[in-house]
Amino acid sequence: QVQLVESGGGLVQPGGSLRLSCAVSGTIFSMSNMAWYRQAPGKEREAVAQSFSDGITNYADSVKGRFTISRDNAKSTVYLQMDSLTPEDTAVYYCRAGRPGLGYYWGQGTQVTVSS
Repeated sequence: QVQLVESGGGLVQPGGSLRLSCAVSGTIFSMSNMAWYRQAPGKEREAVAQSFSDGITNYADSVKGRFTISRDNAKSTVYLQMDSLTPEDTAVYYCRAGRPGLGYYWGQGTQVTVSS
């Protein structure tokens, strides 16, 4: 059974940083494309950053240069380093694992609030 557990969210002031972690149980991590999504109140869920199993990464324009996705295959964990945070980054952040043919799995989400 695949489970994803996110951690690292919280309250931070504008301009601050947070690092989110997503630990994946099961045996799919190394073959999975990992992604972070976020959903702000009243808005649709959007992809923020992706880390493909071949090493390629991709970012939404709104976070390029501020967020960094990384993965540790030995620990089956993906990270999202978030710097220069703004109130517009406030959302619930979700981790997703999987790929076509393998299926997709989601974590429960972690709240990130950027406010002074």
